[in-house]
Amino acid sequence: MSKLFWQALKVSPAILGASLFVAGSAYATGQVSEPTATVTSESAVELNGSVETSVDGLNISPVKETKELADNSLIGQVPSVDNTSTESNFQQLQNYGSENNSDALDQVTNVGQLRDVSPGDWAYEALRNLVERYGCIAGYPDGTYRGNRAMTRYEFAAGLNACLSQLERIIGDGTSTPPDNGDAASIRRLVQEFQAELQTLTGRVDNLEGRVAFLEDHQFSTTTKLKGEVIFALTDVWGDEKPVVPFFENDRDLDINTTFGDRVRLRLETSFSGKDLLTTRLQARNITPFQMGNPNTAANVAGTNMTRLSFDGNNGNDVEVDKLWYRFPLGDKLTVQIDAKGAELYSTVIDPVNPFFASDASGSISRFGRFSPIYRVGGDVGIAATYKFSNALSFSAAYVADDGENPNPDNGLFNGTYSALAQLTFKPSNAITLGLTYAHSYYGGVAGAGNIFVTGDTGGANANRPFSNRVATATDSFGIQANAKFGMFALGGWVGYQSAEAKATAIAGSDADIWNWMVNLALPDLGGKGNLLGLMFGMPPKVTHNDISGSEDNDTSFHVEALYRYKLTDNIAITPGVIWLINPEHNNDSDDIWIGTLRTTFTF
Repeated sequence: MSKLFWQALKVSPAILGASLFVAGSAYATGQVSEPTATVTSESAVELNGSVETSVDGLNISPVKETKELADNSLIGQVPSVDNTSTESNFQQLQNYGSENNSDALDQVTNVGQLRDVSPGDWAYEALRNLVERYGCIAGYPDGTYRGNRAMTRYEFAAGLNACLSQLERIIGDGTSTPPDNGDAASIRRLVQEFQAELQTLTGRVDNLEGRVAFLEDHQFSTTTKLKGEVIFALTDVWGDEKPVVPFFENDRDLDINTTFGDRVRLRLETSFSGKDLLTTRLQARNITPFQMGNPNTAANVAGTNMTRLSFDGNNGNDVEVDKLWYRFPLGDKLTVQIDAKGAELYSTVIDPVNPFFASDASGSISRFGRFSPIYRVGGDVGIAATYKFSNALSFSAAYVADDGENPNPDNGLFNGTYSALAQLTFKPSNAITLGLTYAHSYYGGVAGAGNIFVTGDTGGANANRPFSNRVATATDSFGIQANAKFGMFALGGWVGYQSAEAKATAIAGSDADIWNWMVNLALPDLGGKGNLLGLMFGMPPKVTHNDISGSEDNDTSFHVEALYRYKLTDNIAITPGVIWLINPEHNNDSDDIWIGTLRTTFTF
C-alpha cells in the first residue's frame, strides 16, 4: 500500500500540491489561478480541466499567477509564531482536533457548506476541488473555514495528514470504486504500465542501500579522511662550474649526476564539528637538495642554495610525522590554527598571495618561486589567526618558535629562535589580492646560534647568513605581495626587504639590508582543464649593504623559471620545468646554472 501510495503521489502532484496549497492559505492574501497538473501516458488524462497529450511520461503544468496579489507584500500579515512553546502548540493541536471532532461538520461535501467561503476568494477553486473531488476538508463547528486565520505547524500537519489519508483510501487496492472522476483509475493504469521500470528502480535503490550499509560498516572512520600525495622527480643540474663563493677555496667543477627521487605524504584530516580540522601528516622522502653544502667535503652539490627545488628534502625515506596542527573557527569571522609540529607560516591560515605557484606539488618547481621569503621565517610550533572584517579585508597574525618544545636554556617558546608576523590582506574583487606583511624574527639564543638561514634558503650565502653561520641575528622583514587575474591569465609577484642586525660577539649591532623581488605569469587551463603554464622572473635575496666588510653582494643574480603542468587524469599530473640562474650567488664571475626536473604528482 505504501509503495503504491507514494508512486501515486509522484504521478499526481496536483493532489498533493492542492492540499499544501489550501493548508497554507492563511499565509497569503493575493489571487492566483488554481493549480493544474496533467498525467499522461499513451493517452491524454484530464485532472483539473486541462488536457495534454504525451507518450513519454509525466507533464506537470506549474501554478501560474493570473492576477497581481492584492498586496505586493505579505510581510506583516502573518502573525509570528516563533516564540510559541511546544506545550502551547500541543494545546492548539488538541483544540484543532476537538473542533473538528466535537460538534464539527461530519464532512463537508460541498464548498457552499462553508459560510465564510465565496466564489470571489482567491483559493476558492482549489478549495472546491479538495472538497468535492477528494472529500478531505472539514469545517469548524460554526460552519466556517476561517481561511485567513494564521495556523500552527501542528495544524498544517493535521490537515495534510487528513488529505493524504483520504487519497490513500481513494487509491486503495483497486477493488473499491473510487469517489473521484477517474483520477485514481488513471493513476492505477500508469502504475501498471510502468511496473517494470518501477521494479527496476526499486532494485537499484535496494542495491544502493546495501552498498551504503556496507561502506558504513567498513569505513575507515566517521570523523577522519585519509588523503595522499606522491611525487616522483627526475632532476639534473647543468653548468661548467659551481658559483664563485669568496670564503670557499676548492675545486669548483660542477659534477652533478641525474637523480630520481620520491616524496610520499599521507594526511589524516579529522573534523569533530564539521567546521574544525585536525591534520596529521606523515612524510617519507629521498629527494636530495641541490644546495651549497660544504664544497670542500660534500659531493654532488650545486654550490648554491639558489638551485633548491620546491619539493626537495631527504630523510632516507623514513616515515615521520612532519606536521600536526588543529584549525578551528571562533565565531563567524575569526579562524585560528595551532601547530604542534612543522609550523610554517605559509601553511597556516595566512594567505601567501601566490595562488598558482604556492604549492610544492603542483605549483612552482623552485623553492624561491613559491612565494615571498618573508613567509619562510623560522619556526616549528606556534599559533596563527585570521580575522575577516569583510570579504574584501582581513587581518592575520602568527607566532612560531623553532624549539618551542625544548625547555633548555636559550630555547622554548620565547627564549630561542622565533618569528612573529602580521599581514593585512585586501581583496577588492575575486580577481585582485594584495597583501602587506611585516615579520620580526630572532635566530639563535644569547650563547650563539646554530645554522642561520634568514631568507629561508632561497638566496645567496651572504643573504642566508649575513653575519656568518653562528651569529645570533634579528631581522625586521617587510613585504608587498599581489596577484591579479585578467581573463585567461594572471599576473603576480612580490617585493621583499629585510633589515638584519647582529646580536652576539664583537660584531653585535652590525646591520645588513637584504632585498628580493619576483614577477610571475600564469596561464591556467591552457590546453585543458587543470593544466598550467607558468613563467617567472626575479632576483633572489641579495645583500645590498652590510657593515661587515666583504659580506655584500656587488653583482646581481636573476632567477628565470618556466613550467607546464599537464593533467593526465584528475589524480595524475606531470610537470616538466626548467630554472635558469644568471650570475648565481650574485657574482658576475659565476657561470650560469640550469636546473631541469620532471615532476609527476599522484593525489588520492
